Amino acid sequence: MLVLPLIALVLHGALAGLFYAFSMSVMPALNAVEPAQAETVMRSVNRKILNPWLFVAFLGAPVAALVAGLFAGGPAAVWFFAAAGVSFVGSFVVTMAINVPMNNAVDAGTMPWKEYSPRWTAWNTVRAAASLASLALVGVGLAQL
Repeated sequence: MLVLPLIALVLHGALAGLFYAFSMSVMPALNAVEPAQAETVMRSVNRKILNPWLFVAFLGAPVAALVAGLFAGGPAAVWFFAAAGVSFVGSFVVTMAINVPMNNAVDAGTMPWKEYSPRWTAWNTVRAAASLASLALVGVGLAQL
């Protein structure tokens, strides 16, 4: 059954692309404007990004990899389970424990941009790397089918 692994692959790719784009273009662009403007834009981004498309990729990627592993069996299952684990820890846990609280702080005006941006970007890059690793793990799992 290739449908679930392919869904996992696409969702991990979408998530990796999102995180990568933020670290390599969005945050540098925001750093190039006045901090007050950057904070205003980031507040808007943080509100608008909470939509069904984000949740499909953000929640769906590790779940799809996990379910693909349950149905795959054999060596492929190990790769899919590894992808689910890396995605869960490197994307979901990091987001909920680090990036979201920082987003809330910038939204509340309790964290200045000069403190927020480098730390947020570093942890976002961790999320990008974890998502890219998960994408590769799903790809190896697919090759094992």
